[in-house]
Amino acid sequence: MTPTTPSVISRINTYRAGPEFTKHFRYVMQSVISTLLTLGLLGLFYGVLKLASATLCNVYATILTIIPSYYLNRLWVWGKSGKSHFMKEVVPFWVIAIGSGIISTVIVHLADHASNHLSHGMRTLVVEAANFGTYGVLWIAKFILFNKVLFKHDHHHHASAVAAP
Repeated sequence: MTPTTPSVISRINTYRAGPEFTKHFRYVMQSVISTLLTLGLLGLFYGVLKLASATLCNVYATILTIIPSYYLNRLWVWGKSGKSHFMKEVVPFWVIAIGSGIISTVIVHLADHASNHLSHGMRTLVVEAANFGTYGVLWIAKFILFNKVLFKHDHHHHASAVAAP
């Protein structure tokens, strides 16, 4: 062990015991849940039911996942309760989600077009990989945006509200 090892271990243990670790862990788990839901719906709509093109099925899967994703983020990850603020939370979340969905849909469309020589089963895998990869790239940017802007806690306002009789 190096002389700094106890310090590093101590910092890791402090982080794991704190609220930031819980928030980060919950964000990861919310992302896993939303990803599995989106990929499951995309696979069902495009791969199994063949409802429409990969592009349209990606739109359906993305839109159907937005609502549970919003509530998982708001309630579970960031611990917000009460009525949602329409202009500060709902609208920005939908703009971010729809913007991400548009990027994902463009990438899925390109992947589907590029794989049109493959079997439907292989195309489904390519389409799902395109969706997964796109959201993987957007994941960190969305966390920062949600954490710093959308569901930001106003610690000063919260502290004064708690102290008020």
